[in-house]
Amino acid sequence: MLQDKGPDRLHIRERLEERERRTLCPQATLSVNTRGRMRPEPECSIRPAFQHDRDRILHCKAFRRLKHKTQVFLAPTGDHYRTRLTHTLEVSQIARTICRALALNEDLAEAISLGHDLGHTPFGHSGEAVLAEIYPGGFSHQQQSLRVVDVLERDGQGLNLTFEVRDGILKHSKGRGAIIVCDDAERPATLEGEVVRASDVIAYISHDIDDAIRGGVISATDVPAECVAVLGATHSRRLNSMVRDIIAETLEAGMKLGLSPEVHQAMLCLRDFLYQNVYENDRVKGDFIRARRVVADLFEHLLHTRAAAEAEASGIPRERFVCDYIAGMTDRYALDLYQRVFLPRPWFTT
Repeated sequence: MLQDKGPDRLHIRERLEERERRTLCPQATLSVNTRGRMRPEPECSIRPAFQHDRDRILHCKAFRRLKHKTQVFLAPTGDHYRTRLTHTLEVSQIARTICRALALNEDLAEAISLGHDLGHTPFGHSGEAVLAEIYPGGFSHQQQSLRVVDVLERDGQGLNLTFEVRDGILKHSKGRGAIIVCDDAERPATLEGEVVRASDVIAYISHDIDDAIRGGVISATDVPAECVAVLGATHSRRLNSMVRDIIAETLEAGMKLGLSPEVHQAMLCLRDFLYQNVYENDRVKGDFIRARRVVADLFEHLLHTRAAAEAEASGIPRERFVCDYIAGMTDRYALDLYQRVFLPRPWFTT
């Protein structure tokens, strides 16, 4: 095995770092220039810092739970609907494609992409909205994602990621705000982080349309004609149009991330269409109204359990413990726990 041969003597990490210096553009974030980790630790002898972060995220428990967390449809049983995990993978691939074309650091973009939604609650933004209302101090999935990698993983030790990955995770979310961020307070510290932020929008406005058509919530002919004219009528054409445009505009602007006015407007139009016709659709929204009750009831119940009391005794505020616990649940775990706690069970005799 490589370890037995002494990988330190092979200088693999140093060779990969030198490759970054030779091949990446001046605006790229080099692994050797990281601002460091929360806690100093020996460097990996094989992997540069951002590749190491990517691997830590990929192997953590919170990442695996994404496969059973809602993207658009609550606990979908169909094989081809997106989940939070497949959304994350699509964001990652879009970001890597853009970064490769622009000669930016793909490892950094991939690490941010894979970690950006680790803090998402069960039932998507509906669960997030409930915790934001009932948890003292509020709740946002991007802040929870950072808490997952900083504190909750590895039994409270966290993943000890680099500043650049942590910054990108925290600043990836924009809701219905600007796709290309101008506010320095919201702008990620790296160009790779900005790419991930835009890739998140590119991914969901395309695949959520695809899933909504698959689910019969809308039909292909409902998509605004002006969006189809600019971006295309299919999932692959929409993706291709947006990715090609952001690459071309960024190169033309001297590596300042951008979109053409036509594509930018079409993306805003498509996002508004999704909110009005999919996310707020009565068929979709009805399930999430009921899901809000599940989260709220579980929060109140868990506040009074022995586990929460023990957490409080160890120095963790009870509300914080319960909030972390619920945010980490998958859809199916939350529904199963709710059934066990609140619904009557048949009486069996022998």
